[in-house]
Amino acid sequence: MRTGTGNLFCLLLGITALNPLSHGKGPVPKEEIDAIQARYAAQEKAASSRLAENPKDVSAYSARGDARLFLGDFAGSRSDYEKMIELNPKLEVSHWRLGIAYFYLKEYPKAARQFEIYHGYDQVDRENGIWRFMSQYKASGPKVAAKGLLKYEKDDRPPYPWLYEMYAGRLEPGKVFKTIDEQGFPERYKIRVLFHANLYVGIYLELTGADPGKALPYLRKAASNEYGRSTGTYMWQVARIHHELLLKSVESGKRADPKR
Repeated sequence: MRTGTGNLFCLLLGITALNPLSHGKGPVPKEEIDAIQARYAAQEKAASSRLAENPKDVSAYSARGDARLFLGDFAGSRSDYEKMIELNPKLEVSHWRLGIAYFYLKEYPKAARQFEIYHGYDQVDRENGIWRFMSQYKASGPKVAAKGLLKYEKDDRPPYPWLYEMYAGRLEPGKVFKTIDEQGFPERYKIRVLFHANLYVGIYLELTGADPGKALPYLRKAASNEYGRSTGTYMWQVARIHHELLLKSVESGKRADPKR
């Protein structure tokens, strides 16, 4: 999602993750993950202290909601994000972060609605349209998701026009990367574009494929991406969360079926 589209509160920056897997297969070294978790645990505690002094501090709910989501506490994040809207209803239309909390809590109809109303706030951001597609796909299946694809007329930043074509079924995943290669982007900018491409190609393959394990290499690349790790944007943190959850799911399935 865009982090500069007029939201009242700055998103937390820095690198974060869910609890690391005990076998250490995550894309980031354990010592780095430990430091990250300590940072956001401290952020959560500091925001809670602010709220103890002023229960109507919307920015504290925003900061704590972010920290909780980054630490994997989706229910706590949802509660804080919803409280922001309760205190200031004008925030609802721009609150895509609440949609993400709903998605990871498997409250897919609520997530789809949140991304739909955000479209009225920003009619350029195809990343939001991808999340609405994902939510509708989970809630109602591929036909409903395809029919409900949000419409965009204005240009968007790379690689979202190509990713959106992929989610619409008009472009193969491999063609997304081929198109990126053909643009001649400066190397540092290309790394940034590839972060987004790997994240959403990975999610697309998980969403639409029979073998979610095929999505893992893409999500791992997104989670370990140099741009993502150095900036710690909200969506990089989502990439790490998604990789972590999918890896656990795939490995749990393998343990349940030793023939796999």
